[in-house]
Amino acid sequence: MAIEIHIGDRIANVELLNIDGNKVQIEIDDRVYDVDISMIEHGVYSLIYQNKSYNLELVKSPDDSKKYEVSTLYSTLPVEIVDVHRKYMKNRQKDELDDGQEKISTPMPGKVIKIPVKKGEKIEPGQTVIIVEAMKMQSEYKVKRECKIKDILVNEGDTVEGNQTLVVLE
Repeated sequence: MAIEIHIGDRIANVELLNIDGNKVQIEIDDRVYDVDISMIEHGVYSLIYQNKSYNLELVKSPDDSKKYEVSTLYSTLPVEIVDVHRKYMKNRQKDELDDGQEKISTPMPGKVIKIPVKKGEKIEPGQTVIIVEAMKMQSEYKVKRECKIKDILVNEGDTVEGNQTLVVLE
């Protein structure tokens, strides 16, 4: 399973491919690395890559278990690990801030559980338009303003892709 790692202003897509003792094969942004990793003490790691040794210290943020400060010999950077669930929740929060809503989509793949509205129906702010299940969690997608259902592009029971438009509003 791939995760996003935010390193300062950079976003890296990282996937663990193989582990054999201390030898780890990871893919970072479509490039594969074979690294030897050893924990020297709690939070301090030694990495060997292409016969060069690197030391890292990871300090977990006290207020968030997915945020770290990573220090090397020459620099210290803020790092955030964004797994699938965290990315989903961030996208949901971003969607909730969007008042100019013209469509409803889900940030990750899932299954349409229920569509309690019909094409052409006028709906009120806060009304549920569609319910999608993703990662064994059901999410109700609601409108933020008074509008009309212009089109429904899926049916109950359909499997949907991430960022796929499900309902169009006018």
